[in-house]
Amino acid sequence: MRTPWTGRVGLLGVPALAALALAGGCGGDDSDAAQRPVPVPKVDRFDARAAYRHLRAQVELGPRPAGSAASRRLARRLRGELPRGRFEPVAGGLRNVVGTVPGRDRARKAIVAAHYDTKDIPGFVGANDGASGTAVVTELARTIRPRELQPTVVFLLFDGEESPAGAPDDQFERYGLRGSKAAAPRHDDAEALILLDFVGERGLRLPRESYSDERLWRRLRAAARAVGAGRVFPAGVQGGILDDHVPFLRRGVPAIDLIDFDFPCWHRRCDDLSVISVRSLDAVGESVYELLRRL
Repeated sequence: MRTPWTGRVGLLGVPALAALALAGGCGGDDSDAAQRPVPVPKVDRFDARAAYRHLRAQVELGPRPAGSAASRRLARRLRGELPRGRFEPVAGGLRNVVGTVPGRDRARKAIVAAHYDTKDIPGFVGANDGASGTAVVTELARTIRPRELQPTVVFLLFDGEESPAGAPDDQFERYGLRGSKAAAPRHDDAEALILLDFVGERGLRLPRESYSDERLWRRLRAAARAVGAGRVFPAGVQGGILDDHVPFLRRGVPAIDLIDFDFPCWHRRCDDLSVISVRSLDAVGESVYELLRRL
């Protein structure tokens, strides 16, 4: 999947410094994450229970690697759930799913995005890595109304974020990010991209990923504080991560990546419904909802 680094690395091919080591179990009640309570937002506009149902429906399809029958079934379902849902083609027979909620200022555009495919690992269902971001994006698209928005908001669900089976991990940037590479040239007129990746696990904390645009991240943190979810977005910076925001950054679009890469079940079969918290989905959903209203 994506490649994490211990320090900031240039976006134009500067060699990586060192890979982060991931360790730990699946995060039960005795885990560190379970002991970091996620605040309950003081507003109630985003339906976190509905988002959880979207998440669970994805997991129930089983593994969903790009191009698989399960992934294509999911894509058809997502197209029906997003407002003005449609497909945009991706090389290799893949397809992004796109929805749109028009804002009052049609000359402006912002993007909220996630990836809906899972890593091609036997038994891997990607409850957090894939389903959580897709679920929050889908429910945001179904909830927010044009009268609440200045810019038009495009909801983008990427296919082929994960690199294909057999592709070397150290060449992820070459073989992965297929959906976002296809989408970035089509949507490089956007003024902001908000990418949701690992956003559903218990005890969620999301420091700024170092490639993420600092100004847009400050606006997200302000929105989170306004809805009572500020603790989920602490001060501090984590290492840069090659993710679906990078093709947009390279085209000059201010972009941020909401990803808690301190997640012990990354690319492991324990990334299942047991790691998911409705409170985490709610905190992220309400925070991004507020940010969209403020753009």
